[in-house]
Amino acid sequence: MSSLRLSALTLNAVKERNNLDGHAVEDVIWGNVTQVGEQGGCLARSAVLASDLDERIPGLAINRFCASGMEAVNLAANQVKGGAGKGYIAGGVEMMGRVPMGSDGAAIAVDPSLAMDSYFVPQGISADIIATEYGFTREQADALAVESQARAAKAWEENRFAKSIVPVTDQNGLTILEHDEYMRPGTGMDNLAKLNPAFQMMGEQMPGFDAVAKMKYPHLERINHIHHAGNSSGIVDGAAAVLIGNKEFGEEFGLTPRARIKATAKIGLDPTIMLTGPVPVTQKILADSGMAISDIDLFEVNEAFASVVMRFQQAFDVDPALVNVNGGSIAMGHPLGATGAIIIGTLLDELERQDKETGLATLCIASGMGAATMIERV
Repeated sequence: MSSLRLSALTLNAVKERNNLDGHAVEDVIWGNVTQVGEQGGCLARSAVLASDLDERIPGLAINRFCASGMEAVNLAANQVKGGAGKGYIAGGVEMMGRVPMGSDGAAIAVDPSLAMDSYFVPQGISADIIATEYGFTREQADALAVESQARAAKAWEENRFAKSIVPVTDQNGLTILEHDEYMRPGTGMDNLAKLNPAFQMMGEQMPGFDAVAKMKYPHLERINHIHHAGNSSGIVDGAAAVLIGNKEFGEEFGLTPRARIKATAKIGLDPTIMLTGPVPVTQKILADSGMAISDIDLFEVNEAFASVVMRFQQAFDVDPALVNVNGGSIAMGHPLGATGAIIIGTLLDELERQDKETGLATLCIASGMGAATMIERV
C-alpha cells in the first residue's frame, strides 16, 4: 500500500459516497509533509490521476507540517467563500512507514545560519520545554495518555467512527484493514511508568539540546523530560478527505450539508517552544469571530504530545470531558499530512452524535505555528 494508492482510495470513497460525476470539483488540495520519493512530485495531481476522478480536475500539494490536512480544508473553504469554484476535495496523506519523517530535510534543522539564530530543538524537546515551563508532571501526561487510549477503545467499540472510516482493500477488492491498528486499549499507569523518557538523552548528552533551550529560556534551571512513546503521538500511515462546497454545489449533486466552516485561522510563534500554537490560534479565531471559549461545545486538540493538550486545557480552563472525546493521536497515531482533516471529521461526527452545534479543531505545528478550524452544524 503506497501513499498514492491510499490517496486514490480515499478520493474514490468521496466520489462514490457523494455520487460525484465528471468535472465535479474545482480542485483537490492535498496535504502531505514529507514530500520526497513516492510522496513527492505533486502527489495531489498523481492521486487524482490514479483515482476515478475526472482528469480535468487538477491537484495541489501543500505542506504546513502537521496542519497540512487542516490547511487543505481551510484553503478549500476560503476558495469557495471567495468565489473561486463551487466545490473542492481537501485532505491529506502520510505513509510514515514508507517515507520516514524528516527524510526531506529542513533548513531550520540543518542550516546553521538559521538553526543557531532560531535556537532550533527537536519537537520532543519542545514538548518537554512546555511541560517544564507550565508545570506539568509525567504522571499528568501519563494520565492523559491512559484516558486517550480508553476513549479511543470505547469509540471503536461503539462504532462512533463508522461514518468516516474507509476500509482499505487490496487489488482484488478484499478488505485488508478496517480499523486502527495502533491502539493499546489495556494501557495503564503501571505500563507507562516502565517507559524511559524519549528525549532525555538528546537533551542532556549529545547533541545537548537542553543547553540550547536554556540559552533561549535562561529562567529554566533544567528541562523536565516527561515524554516517551506512550504519551506522545504514534508514527502511523493514514489519509483523510473532506468534501467542501457551496449551496449551488450541494443542490447540483443532491447533497445535504452537515456543517459549515464558520472560521479558519493560522499564526506563527516562537520556533523553539514551537508547539504552543493551539493557544494563540484559538484566541485569534475566537476574536475574529466575536466569540468566547464558552461558545464552543466540543474541541479536538491534536495529541502530538501530552503537554500540548494539557497547555490548551490550562490556558482556557476547558473541561477535559469536552476535549478529544473519542481519544486522539496518542491512542490512534498521527499521520502527519492527514491528521488535520481527520480531526475535523471526527469533530463533526461527535457534534452530531451529541447533538451539539459548534466545534473547534486545532493543531500545533513544527517550527512554531498553529492552525484552527471552527465548524457549525447546519
